[in-house]
Amino acid sequence: MRNKTIIIGCGRLGAAAALDAYKDGGNVIIMDQDPDAFLRLADDFGGVTIVADSTDLPSLEKAGIKDAKTVLITTGNDNTNVFLAHVLDKIYEVPHIYVRFDDPDRKPLIDGYNVKAIYPFELSFGNLSDLRKGDE
Repeated sequence: MRNKTIIIGCGRLGAAAALDAYKDGGNVIIMDQDPDAFLRLADDFGGVTIVADSTDLPSLEKAGIKDAKTVLITTGNDNTNVFLAHVLDKIYEVPHIYVRFDDPDRKPLIDGYNVKAIYPFELSFGNLSDLRKGDE
């Protein structure tokens, strides 16, 4: 049964998303290859942390990728993120995959995949634009 939320990358976005999913009652696992990254997690995060290289398929399987309903990919490397998105969609058939890209030009790399992209630049610019319009 697919009931896990796995977050790959424990930067600011990954840590915040992990806490949010945990507070929603989710079975949350967060992975990062840097053990110090987990210091970003809030004290009330009660999910599982795994130190591992997420591009290593046995590590993903050990983390329970076959039981994942949702995966959020938030590493700081767009190439790693697109690779993982492809693997999670085509090999593990994860139902809900979200990936963070710094470069909006990466979108064609996930066209045709069951992957939704998040672009921090576009979100930030949209917020800035809304703020400026509110000042007029």
